[in-house]
Amino acid sequence: MKYLKDKETKELKVRLKWNIFESLREISSIEGKSFNYVVNELLSRILGNTGNKNNMDYYFKEKPNLVFNKKNIKLFHNDFIKVDLSEYMGKVNLLITSPPYNLSIEYGKHNDTLDYEDYLDFTEKWLRKSYELLADDGRICINIPLDKNKNGLKPIYADFVKVAKEIGFNYQSTIIWNEQNISKRTAWGSWLSSSAPYVIAPVEMIVVMYKKQWKRLNKGESTIDRDEFIEWTNGVWTFPGESKKRIGHPAPYPLELPRRCIRLFSYKNDLILDPFAGSGTTLISAYQEGRKAIGIEIDNNYINLSIERIKKELIQKTMLTT
Repeated sequence: MKYLKDKETKELKVRLKWNIFESLREISSIEGKSFNYVVNELLSRILGNTGNKNNMDYYFKEKPNLVFNKKNIKLFHNDFIKVDLSEYMGKVNLLITSPPYNLSIEYGKHNDTLDYEDYLDFTEKWLRKSYELLADDGRICINIPLDKNKNGLKPIYADFVKVAKEIGFNYQSTIIWNEQNISKRTAWGSWLSSSAPYVIAPVEMIVVMYKKQWKRLNKGESTIDRDEFIEWTNGVWTFPGESKKRIGHPAPYPLELPRRCIRLFSYKNDLILDPFAGSGTTLISAYQEGRKAIGIEIDNNYINLSIERIKKELIQKTMLTT
């Protein structure tokens, strides 16, 4: 597909025997993966191409660097795409994150100024890794912008869903987050003219998808109350964003975002994963809600920030319970 093209990808028309075609289609259906993915994965195994992004060895080659491990919270200082998390394969119940937006934000070690096609390739890689880590009834809640207008208008939300579905994810719904942040605009397009005006939506999206089955396979203890359930199953959430200055991270989301996702989409003691842990907000929320949490962060400064915030939360919780 066009949005997945890169230097390593070519489109070819190949004639297959009918029985081979049917077998591949059956594998695709059983495993919940796209036909193209199954073909590429099979050929990668045969050819032994370790550099190919369809080869799972590529995603588990970096030794885990566990820098924090207390109270069911684990934080790794690694590149999520490369770190060996094989012990969690098929065990993650809910993934919550806000990936880099590719808006030239100063994240530190991550390059947030990729060409758009390279950004989609990066998105495909971390989603493919996430898919392997999820349980069959595992879910993802991804906070992303609707679109971007820097360096040309791009439909980030639409392309993200396409990439995820190509990997094998199933679409469930989209929550519109109105963060009530209408900043001073400088890009109007054609001012007071129908010539070429810009329309900018002051909202962000929370994409909800799942691996193979939406209904949970095993029963667990829900922690959401009646009023929360009624309010949060409405697909428009209104609460303010988080202050960059207060948190010390260039793109933090508020504790309320993962809190709602965790209470609505997971059971108590479930395993929550944030592949871009940043300032540790998802991990803190998971701890507060009685879940187990794993976070991966590539930047050393944000690792230190996360540990500092998590330790502060643990101290406060201890003081409240003693």
